[in-house]
Amino acid sequence: MFCVASTEIGAIMNITKGGLVLFSANSNSSCMELSRRIAERLGVEMGKVQVYQEPNRETRVQIQESVRGKDVFIIQTVSKDVNTTIMELLIMVYACKTSCAKSIIGVIPYFPYSKQCKMRKRGSIVSKLLASMMCKAGLTHLITMDLHQKEIQGFFNIPVDNLRASPFLLQYIQEEIPDYRNAVIVAKSPASAKRAQSFAERLRLGIAVIHGEAQDAESDLVDGRHSPPTAKSVAAIHPSLEIPMLIPKEKPPITVVGDVGGRIAIIVDDIIDDVDSFLAAAETLKERGAYKIFVMATHGLLSSDAPRLIEESAIDEVVVTNTIPHEIQKLQCPKIKTVDISMILSEAIRRIHNGESMSYLFRNIGLDD
Repeated sequence: MFCVASTEIGAIMNITKGGLVLFSANSNSSCMELSRRIAERLGVEMGKVQVYQEPNRETRVQIQESVRGKDVFIIQTVSKDVNTTIMELLIMVYACKTSCAKSIIGVIPYFPYSKQCKMRKRGSIVSKLLASMMCKAGLTHLITMDLHQKEIQGFFNIPVDNLRASPFLLQYIQEEIPDYRNAVIVAKSPASAKRAQSFAERLRLGIAVIHGEAQDAESDLVDGRHSPPTAKSVAAIHPSLEIPMLIPKEKPPITVVGDVGGRIAIIVDDIIDDVDSFLAAAETLKERGAYKIFVMATHGLLSSDAPRLIEESAIDEVVVTNTIPHEIQKLQCPKIKTVDISMILSEAIRRIHNGESMSYLFRNIGLDD
């Protein structure tokens, strides 16, 4: 496990060379808290910019200070209006580009549309489209956190630093769960097993995997090649052609691989949005004897009725980071707790601006993390 010591970083955080400008691209004031925390840690003032919506819903950006020859860092946290958030970022990046900024670095802790990174039937890979738009607008570097799939980095033709929130979540487990030694790390599906294994090995805990839950959209047929030609067209090409068909999947009954009886169950994932799968996992774990259930995730989208459903569920606590603002959800559900990750983002900004190595922020991170 690696963890960034607050005293070590705090002593050097505000030592930056001149020529750094920090902007927040959000027109929504509730999304600017993370930007303010980062600026405070860096010891700099937020750049002067106006971002607002015209009466016809067009986005307008007005930069009110010189960025010529400077390193511009644009912090954009995703609001509920995702598409407006994206346009705010693109317009501000292009405005800095046309104002002769030396470099334009996007700080986007949660990369939007990251779940749409695979082909589904006749859909599109939207995260690839978004990456192309950002690069075309003028972005020269991207800082993000816990991409839904690490392969998304390959959609960009600029450097991408995919930071990890796991050190902060691991620290929370060790400091805020007194009897965590009696815990087991749970993957709510086989797809989450690698993340759960990483947490379990660093905490020296056991692991359990829930198998057999209802298949979600993420695991649907995703490669776009499963639409067979009609029988008529096949016969027209090769009358004797017989293409072997896949046997349809049949989901087994829900089983828990691993012992959770009399233990604390800690479910880990990267995103918690639609909470139905988490609620089903919590019910299953309760039935198997777990006496406390925690959910740990980097990005807490918590859409729709998620706060109410969590409050009424068997889940004891949901821990997410502040990559996405969720103060309203916390008022609706006291079970939701927040871990601040502004420290690692501000250190990444400082190192990039000063031309220092980023390897310090990726210590002890393996290929499977």
